[in-house]
Amino acid sequence: MSAADAWWWPYVMIVVAGWLATDIWRWLGVFASGKLREDSEVMIFVRSIATALVAGVIAKLILFPAGALQSAPVTLRIVAAACGFAAFFASRQKVVIGVAVGEVVLIGGWLLLGLG
Repeated sequence: MSAADAWWWPYVMIVVAGWLATDIWRWLGVFASGKLREDSEVMIFVRSIATALVAGVIAKLILFPAGALQSAPVTLRIVAAACGFAAFFASRQKVVIGVAVGEVVLIGGWLLLGLG
């Protein structure tokens, strides 16, 4: 019986490909971050890219959702996001508050419209 036929082989591949491959970059980031200043151009660039990626994912979820969220009207999704955004700033930038308010508005609107 070869290693490729063994029951444990897929788990070894998950560890090697999924864990070791990504952990190398995480550890390099940890070591490099100690030498970088928070206000350096590299960190500003990295923070800008990360923010743009998050904004893109949120925009995709609002404008082109998949699954059950598709049944909610786009206006309701935009209003829920706006309410969550406003609550985020009103609560001194507490993410949990912003997410909770956005969810309550979305689910409440969904139920009021009879979609749920």
